[in-house]
Amino acid sequence: MSTNRKEIRRRVHARIRKKISGTSARPRLAIHFSNKNVYAQIIDDAKGVTLANASTHDDGVGGGATVGSAVKVGKLLAERAKAVNVSSVVFDRGGHIYHGKVKALADAAREAGLQF
Repeated sequence: MSTNRKEIRRRVHARIRKKISGTSARPRLAIHFSNKNVYAQIIDDAKGVTLANASTHDDGVGGGATVGSAVKVGKLLAERAKAVNVSSVVFDRGGHIYHGKVKALADAAREAGLQF
């Protein structure tokens, strides 16, 4: 039985989610990449509420699932997190390897003030 990349990523993400959970003190920063866009959100799993989000659909970010747009999304998300008094998060890479767009988004969020 062969598995494709998407199924492998889902399995890895399921293993990660067993260990990582967002609380009110440290919500979860979850990322998702489609072929065309970059999405990131800060989630309080205890309450089941999204506290802040950012994506390439927002004004001024621009489209495309590129490293450059991931940096812009990371900075925008950190600004919106500060607006809702979130300074420390748990990073959920969504089953993706920590490289390229994932690393760029995480580094930009760190530079803009988020701690993880």
